[in-house]
Amino acid sequence: MPIKVLELHHHGIRIGPSPEAVEQARQFYTEVLGLEIDPGRPQIPGIPGFWLFVGNDQHTAQIHLMGAEGTSPVARSAKEDPTLPHVALAVEDIEEAKRELERRGIWFWQIKGLVGQYSDQVFVQDPFGNVIELHQIGTCRCNKAALPPEAR
Repeated sequence: MPIKVLELHHHGIRIGPSPEAVEQARQFYTEVLGLEIDPGRPQIPGIPGFWLFVGNDQHTAQIHLMGAEGTSPVARSAKEDPTLPHVALAVEDIEEAKRELERRGIWFWQIKGLVGQYSDQVFVQDPFGNVIELHQIGTCRCNKAALPPEAR
């Protein structure tokens, strides 16, 4: 039975980790593209960056800009690095998604606790090497509808 994907939550993009690169990215994405920074992004040690809302809809996705080069400080290996460019999808049931991947013999890896309560992340590669992140619906800041009213 297929995994039940409910929403597109974010697209992870790598930027340079230097303060100059981070500022250049901030200027481009906010001043040129007009995207709004999510002020609730937690500090991730060794990975500067921003989370940006795309659009004004309550169910909009985000772009996650991650300052990293090579293997990031939070990676387990070059292949198991949450800063690799990826697309994040919310699923109906993350535990069921993991069981389905196991049933199909599809390799995946998981991170818990990297960014606090919003961090039960499962990463898998499609047949072409693209990284896909799966996480439980309602556990990500990726859309404004999931945020408490005072944070919207």
